[in-house]
Amino acid sequence: MMETEQSVFMTDPKKSDYFYNEAMKTLRTNIQFAGRDVRTILVTSCFPNEGKSDVTFQLAREIGKMGKRVLFLDADIRKSTFLSRYQVKKITGGLSQYLSGQREVEEICYRTNYENVDIIFAGVIAPNPSELLEDPYFASLLGGMRKRYDYILIDTPPIGSLIDAAIIGKFCDGAILVLESERVSYRMAQKAKEQLEMADCRVIGAVLNKVDISRERYYGKYYGKYKYYNYYSSEKR
Repeated sequence: MMETEQSVFMTDPKKSDYFYNEAMKTLRTNIQFAGRDVRTILVTSCFPNEGKSDVTFQLAREIGKMGKRVLFLDADIRKSTFLSRYQVKKITGGLSQYLSGQREVEEICYRTNYENVDIIFAGVIAPNPSELLEDPYFASLLGGMRKRYDYILIDTPPIGSLIDAAIIGKFCDGAILVLESERVSYRMAQKAKEQLEMADCRVIGAVLNKVDISRERYYGKYYGKYKYYNYYSSEKR
């Protein structure tokens, strides 16, 4: 694997929020205690627009601040909106082009303007995403990147409606579920967890996102009785 010489400038659209930033630090700390072998982590959700991509990227930034090298891998080669959300311009290629043989790895990996954080974008929309992700080239890519980075965070499509996260889970050390408060039922969360575990991917925790802080105590009591895994709350945004 060659060191990337490409770089991009990214503009974070999310306003600075004390509670959200503290929640990200808590999440970062808990991941450290998940075990030294938990280094390649996928992040998924049950439905679109639960805040999964923002949580994944903010987590990458927090880990980078500790001096750890982090790769953010956008694996949503069906319908990624990451480029427009972070106002990224002038990239030569992404994951879909690499998996289809159109680009080499050094052409798709970029340095960002955030400390110790590199990124691989999803690339152009692919007509056969599941087949590309099952290709040995994807496993080979992750194997090579594990030698270069302390952590690899993989942003995947929602597992509630697509199989991509389960396919990727076979190559990961663990998974995090992002669940939107008041939107995801206990049954749906359990189904997502079971799908990941069927792919031999251990769910190491969950993030309860878009929580209304004014009602936080109520939700802590409500969800607590269902014995959800580990929840990290962020203020509604």
